[in-house]
Parts: sequence; structure tokens; C-alpha cells
Amino acid sequence: MDTIWLSGGEWLAVLRIGLGLWWLESWRHKDKKAWFQRGAGIAWAAGIAAEHRWTAVRSGFDAVVAPRPKAMAYVVAYAELALGLGLVTGFLTPIALIGGLVLNVLYFVLMIHDWAEQGQNSMMALISVVALFGMSWQAWSVDGALGLFR
Repeated sequence: MDTIWLSGGEWLAVLRIGLGLWWLESWRHKDKKAWFQRGAGIAWAAGIAAEHRWTAVRSGFDAVVAPRPKAMAYVVAYAELALGLGLVTGFLTPIALIGGLVLNVLYFVLMIHDWAEQGQNSMMALISVVALFGMSWQAWSVDGALGLFR
């Protein structure tokens, strides 16, 4: 594949690193005090889930998230941090890409009514798929240096 300036694998690494920075920004911009102590993020999601048009989303949220809001707040926030760090460094990259894709699909389904958020989730999911199938960990990554996921 002919490319300008970088190789194809390096461009995929740029895409992977950019996605990782996007996840880190998702973690950074959260008001941690409100998120963890007052449960603001989970309370917001609970309001959306309660009015969701799909019964499976409402019942799934009520069964999994609602009984443990504080734990889920930590799971969501630190999943975003772990995804960002994994993708930027290229450590356990396929796992981070699949985890990010799953999280974006969950966000997409939960916020199906909020089209302002859907662009972000769609783009992040698309980048995850391209980076995964393009094996973006082959350049500029801990995985590549260690010979993982060949």
C-alpha cells in the first residue's frame, strides 16, 4: 500500500493513538467528585434508561447497573481510562479495541434518542473496527515490541 509520509501500519497506529486520546479525554472531562460521590453519571443514565423505548434496555439497566450505582460509576470511568492508556501505549491493543467497541455500542444503545452523542459513538466504534482489523498494534506499540498478537 502506498501512502504519504508514513507507512500504512503507522497510519493505523496514528488512528489507534488518536482513539486512545479520545478515551482519555472522556475520562479526564468527568467531574470525578460528582461522578463517584454523588453518582451523577449513573443517575443521568438511570433517567435515560427509565424512559428508553426498548424494554430490554430498561430491564437490563435495572438488573445490572441500578443495584450498584457506585461500583458501576467506577467501572465506567476506569474502563475509559484503561482503554485510553491501552490504546495510546499499544498494550493489549486488541482487547482494548474490543472493549472500547463494546462500550461504544452500549453507549449507543442507551442513548439511542440523543443524536448529538451518536456521532461520537459511531465514529469511535468505526475507528475501533478499522484499528482492530488493520492490526494497528504492529507499529508504535508495546504489543509490537513484545511480539504479542502477531
